[in-house]
Parts: sequence; C-alpha cells; structure tokens
Amino acid sequence: MHREQADRVPVFCQLSIGHYMLGSGEPPYRIWFSTDDFTNALVRTALDYRFDGILVNLPGRPAGWEDLIASVDKRKGETIITWKGGGQTVCPDADNAQYYGPFKRPGLDQVDPALLYYLEPHCITELSYPFAFDFMPPSTEFNSRFFPDYYLDSLKLTLGKAGGELHVSSEVFSPFTQFMELLGYSDGLIALLDDPEKCERILGSLACGTADLALMQSEAGADAVLVSSAFAGGGFISADQYRRFVLPFEKFVVDRIHQKTRVPIYVHTCGSIADRIGLMVEAGYDGVDTMDPPPLGNVDIAEVKRNYGDRIFLKGNLDPVNVLLNGTPGMVREEATELIRTAGAGGGYILSTACSVSPATPARNIAVLSETSIWNPYDGMPS
Repeated sequence: MHREQADRVPVFCQLSIGHYMLGSGEPPYRIWFSTDDFTNALVRTALDYRFDGILVNLPGRPAGWEDLIASVDKRKGETIITWKGGGQTVCPDADNAQYYGPFKRPGLDQVDPALLYYLEPHCITELSYPFAFDFMPPSTEFNSRFFPDYYLDSLKLTLGKAGGELHVSSEVFSPFTQFMELLGYSDGLIALLDDPEKCERILGSLACGTADLALMQSEAGADAVLVSSAFAGGGFISADQYRRFVLPFEKFVVDRIHQKTRVPIYVHTCGSIADRIGLMVEAGYDGVDTMDPPPLGNVDIAEVKRNYGDRIFLKGNLDPVNVLLNGTPGMVREEATELIRTAGAGGGYILSTACSVSPATPARNIAVLSETSIWNPYDGMPS
C-alpha cells in the first residue's frame, strides 16, 4: 500500500458476509451478531485462503446482545430474530441481515444537518433519525464519545488474533453512502437535484463523523482504512455529480487522516468508475479498490497503472462473477497471471477480486489466487 516492491504480489480479497456464514460452522446469524464468531471467521478464512489481509467490515456488538433477543425462529434459508426492544431481524443463511422496525426514512425537508454526525447501517437496529445505536437513545455528543465503547471491538479483536501476521483494514461508510442509506436510494438521487445545497450541508455533517471514526480506527491499530463508497459509481451518479457530492467530502476525510497518521486510506467504489479515478486521486486517496473490469464495469487496469501507478496503489480488477464464481481454476489462474503481469511489476498492486467474493464461490477457485501470486514480477512469468 506504500507502493514499495514486495517479494511477491500480495493477495487480499474482500469476502461477502455470506461467504463467512457458509463456511463458519456456526449458525449464520451469529456471524452477523457475535463479535467473537465474526472475527474468528475472518481470521480462519484468511489463513485458509492464504490471504495477506483482512477487512473488518462489521462493527462490534454489545456484550449482552443475546440478552436483547425475545425469540429466535429458524425457517428454511433464514433465521428470524425478534427483539425485546421492538422489531425483527431477518437473517438469511448466506447474506446480510435486515432489521425491520419502526423507522421510516425521513424526507429531505425533515432532515436537520445539525442532528447528523455518522450513520451506521450495520448496527443491530440499522438506521434511525436522529441516529441511535442498538436500542440506545440518540447521543448528544458529536465526537468520539458518540460511538459506543464496544463499537471498535471487531477491529481490536481481529488485531489481537491476526495483527502482525496479517494486514488488517478497517472500514467506514462514506458520507455519500450514509446520505443515500438515510433517504433511500431513489429519494436520495432525487434530492441531489431538488435541493443540492441542503444535500451538501448534510454531507458535510456526515463527513465530520466519518473522519473522526477513521481516526479512531487508525489509533486503534488498523493498518489501513477503507472508505466504502460503493454507490458513487457511474451507474448512479455522473462524474460532475461525483465532483460536487462525493469528492469534497471524501477529501475532507482523507485530509484528516493524512494530517494525523501515515495509515493508508483507500476507497471502494463499484461499477463504472473509469471517468472518476482521477477524482479519487484528486481526493488524496492512497489507493483504489474494486476497479471492475467489463462487463461489470469499465476499468482498464493497464491504463490506470500507466496514468496513476506512481501516486496510488491498485487493488482488484479480477471479475468476481464471470471468473471467480463461474469460472474454472484454470480461468482464475490465467486472469490472475495477466493482472500480475500488467499491474504487479514495480509494486503497488494487490491481487483481489473487483468487488466482494460471493457466498457460493468455490474454495478451490479462491485458493488459486495465492498460488498464482507467489512469484516476483521481475523474474518473469509464474509457473
């Protein structure tokens, strides 16, 4: 991530939560709610696949989370959890859980930017407005005390289990992602057109909490911070909208990190992003994740390496659907070899799928990645 020449091209894929659920041996809902079971799955899976890194992409849970449950009902393909505090969570056996409670998304006119700081879509009760964690009352402190004591437990526990042996990245949601989650994606996109100035004020408030959380994670020992900005790609907003509604607020977060620490900060944006990689570089990111190739996106990694390889590290570009999920081990090896040849020489490339590895991806296909990476790009082609 510091663009130095390594002894080999590192391998570090983001696995879907469903992939951990299928392979953990635990009831799937426990991967979503149990900090210990989740972090055990992170570390064990990374070691099994011989990855060089782990992304911690769920927050810590309150120690007594099981005491908050009224009932657990297993149905075909899912588990239904009913909470004493109200609402239910539907937990598929191989996908993210979804909480159903009393929250109704506010309209843009109902949102006061002064009441926003950070929104965590993956807490037990997901979103509320004003926002509150896990059946707790809304916090009135917009600083590090906003986050519950247990919030960083997933990161800290993973560092305790694998830190020093494996790279550990933390994750924050970008201001734009939080904005879209709060209003809903259709209404959020319309809001950008209806009242762009108010949207900017909302995004500015959310950028403050995002930056503070990223700093907290880096201070807790994260080796890097990933900004999850998945829906800022070309399938949702134009490059001009990206420049207005994404760039300045993510740059604020990046600048705060760079002012306080040398921990790398990188961005995850899905889909067609070829026209905005330059804007990501302008934001000051140390690296870019995903870089979906056709047909999932439109990124030519050779062009990105040529234009920006001296300023950012590159991670991804392997098709997670047509190659890793549906392809053969031979196809995976061929594509991985080509990526190493194209982007690996000189350092600054991490072999990875463009987006997350789907739950049903064959383990053998994933294992091929680490097998293929064990060569020095200066020594010629891998065997």
